[in-house]
Amino acid sequence: MPQLKLMKDSNKKILIVEDDPNFGSILKEYLIINDYDITLAKNGIEGFEKFKKDDFDLCILDVMMPYKDGFTLAKEIREKNDSVPIFFLTAKNLKEDVLKGFKIGADDYLTKPFDSDVLLAKIKAVLSRQNAPALTNSDEFEFEFSGFKFNSKLRLLSYKTDNPIKLSPKENQLLRLLVLHINDLLPRDIALNKIWRDDNYFTSRSMDVYIAKLRKYLSADEKVQILNIHGEGFRLVID
Repeated sequence: MPQLKLMKDSNKKILIVEDDPNFGSILKEYLIINDYDITLAKNGIEGFEKFKKDDFDLCILDVMMPYKDGFTLAKEIREKNDSVPIFFLTAKNLKEDVLKGFKIGADDYLTKPFDSDVLLAKIKAVLSRQNAPALTNSDEFEFEFSGFKFNSKLRLLSYKTDNPIKLSPKENQLLRLLVLHINDLLPRDIALNKIWRDDNYFTSRSMDVYIAKLRKYLSADEKVQILNIHGEGFRLVID
């Protein structure tokens, strides 16, 4: 690893789940030296138990682990907390795995071996974005538009008398932003940084997947549309 650079006044709690004891110990000590509070777990089962017992500011998960892989663990973490940042570590650099990680709700993806200075920069960036000011009217969680009722606290979307749909955390966050901007432009970069905490090719592709899913849910009412404003963002409009 390159020369260590101290990042003072951090003291953020990070959960590392890594089945390689040597690599896990080195990464733990490196981040401790850089002033982070580190908890290390050796597999996905132990990692989830530790996650449930404490409040973490960031999770770093190895993808390939015995008993429970990183993708499965991330899904369980997202059920408990849909906003904690998640980084995946992998020995592979397959596009399919990267997209799968972002669809689950990853904030970044690092392929071993990686530059530890880059990791520190990514950690600092994602944690600083978490402290970004909330959107106006961010306390609202119950919405009605056209024939739909949407409860973002329960993640439920219903149309008239139909059975409600349980939205995934990312679907829920994205629909909430669209409804808060109803009939107005939701800039793409705001959605990406608010939900994915990054604006790159993979997160942008991931958001397009979720937009397609929301369009399918909203197709029950032909008056409701999500318009793609090329190069700018999206608009949820009611005709």
